[in-house]
Amino acid sequence: MKLKTIEKIINNKFDAFVKSVTDEKIKDLIKKNTIISGGCIASMLLEEKINDYDMYFTNQETCFKVAEYFVEMFKKAQSKKKTIPIFVEEFENRIMIKVKSSGITSDETEDKDYKYFEAFDPGSPEQEHFLNGALSYAKNKQQKQKYKPIFITSNAITLNGDIQLILRFYGDAKKIHENFDYVHATNYWLSSDRKIHTNPKALECLLCKELSYIGSLYPVCSIFRLRKFIKRGFSINAGQLFKIMFQISDLNLNNIEVLYEQLIGVDIAYMEELLCRLKSKDSIDYIYICKLIDEIF
Repeated sequence: MKLKTIEKIINNKFDAFVKSVTDEKIKDLIKKNTIISGGCIASMLLEEKINDYDMYFTNQETCFKVAEYFVEMFKKAQSKKKTIPIFVEEFENRIMIKVKSSGITSDETEDKDYKYFEAFDPGSPEQEHFLNGALSYAKNKQQKQKYKPIFITSNAITLNGDIQLILRFYGDAKKIHENFDYVHATNYWLSSDRKIHTNPKALECLLCKELSYIGSLYPVCSIFRLRKFIKRGFSINAGQLFKIMFQISDLNLNNIEVLYEQLIGVDIAYMEELLCRLKSKDSIDYIYICKLIDEIF
């Protein structure tokens, strides 16, 4: 797909999203301070199906206000029988949504399908099947009410209409991409100029369908994400794998706080159980970790 075509698609999608926002101050912040990056541009360049549009924000104020706006919308849509305490807070220069569970779905999903998305192994068919089902149900039920929150975690808000609001990171494109692990997803669109900005290395990796690791604050998560891309036809060489391993070797995974930070992005309930079991320990080692994993997984 040509870049001009991608630009037009994103412009139209963004305009429709902005139009749905009823608070004029929030609408203005979104117009000025949004970045769209990640898989959607990569998918369009490869002429593959778009899963969703990942939206990031260039400053803390916008990130916080947008999170508050959609959390309030979510709470108003909840039925009384499923009221769940949920709120937005700033924590160590991050915007986080606090909920009782690791992830919650809205009332738009049928009771029989009420499950926690994060209980599934990341990248597994079960995970994708559940989320696609939740999104499909919401789309069918609210065709005239797009861009409503249907799924929330501490780090992101998923809206029907194929939009995901990423809260974990904010800043300019360079800052956002410091948290990306693979270069092919680093092309981006800016709301300030309404244009696509390409990275030559990202384009090369997409053309060859090769994974190139650019370093990440969360290299452990990058190992889990590998499987998703390999299923989509990407390849990775031994050198790129070694780069991930080398970064992981610098981490002190015996430190519970470090381990938690690395695993929280993996989004599996099993990892939450593992971390809860580890909290009571002053120190951990490989043998103990293996024992727990064999018990839990």
